This record gives sequence, structure tokens and C-alpha cells, in this order.
Amino acid sequence: MECTVSWTGPSGTRTGMGFVAETGSGHTLMMDGAPDAAKPGNGGQNLAPRPMETVLAGTGGCTAYDVVLILKRGRHDVRGCTVTLTSERAESDPKVFLKIHMQFTVTGKGIPAAAVERAIAMSHEKYCSASIMLGKTAAITTGFTLIEA
Repeated sequence: MECTVSWTGPSGTRTGMGFVAETGSGHTLMMDGAPDAAKPGNGGQNLAPRPMETVLAGTGGCTAYDVVLILKRGRHDVRGCTVTLTSERAESDPKVFLKIHMQFTVTGKGIPAAAVERAIAMSHEKYCSASIMLGKTAAITTGFTLIEA
């Protein structure tokens, strides 16, 4: 797997802290710094997600992918899956994630709650590289709501 991240350069009178990532699969992702960075000229323009937001989003995508795939392989009639991630980061550098909570909402027909619980556990214990990696610095908790379709 590879990715190239490039600074988009100055913008107008501001230094600009935008970046574009070009992934090995041929996709691009924009990132930008927070406008309220500590020193003038170090901030972004709020044109794209922050880099750490993309880490959190990628982790959500990784685990949601696993949960849907595990349920489908179990021949469950899964029709929707969302995961809302909330986090706490360290106050000083490096501002690693300290706590992450993942709240899943799974929609389907006749899916047993135990199957959803098992799929989430399998993702976090075995398959989701992102959450397993982040689990080295963050306490990760999960919960779920099952909606009958």
C-alpha cells in the first residue's frame, strides 16, 4: 500500500496548510489544517477535513466494512450500517487519541443481536487493522443499536 501526500502551497496572502493525498488505488483525498492554529500563518482555511479526522474516518470505514462483510457472510439480511465515532485526544503533543467510542447502527431483517455483537467483536479483535492499531494508544469502546427493517 502506498500514498503520496503533497502540500498544496500558499493561497493568497495566507501560508495555507492544505494537502492532497494520492492513494495507490488512484484516488485523491484533500486535507487542511485548522484555521485557528497556534501561530499565525500555520492555520488552514477549513476547506477539507483535518488529517486526524481522516484517521478517525478511515477507522470507521474499516470497521463498518468488516461488520457488514461478517454479517453478509453469516447470511444475515443486513440493509444498512452506520458507525458514529467520538474521540478524546491528548491535550499536548503528540495529540494521540486516548479514547474512541464507536456506536454502530445496523439495519436489517431478522438479524439476531448476538450476530451484530459478534461481528463488531471480530472486527475489533481480528480484522480491523486501523482500530487494532489505534487501540495501542486509545481505549476503544463500542455499542450498537439494531433496527428491524
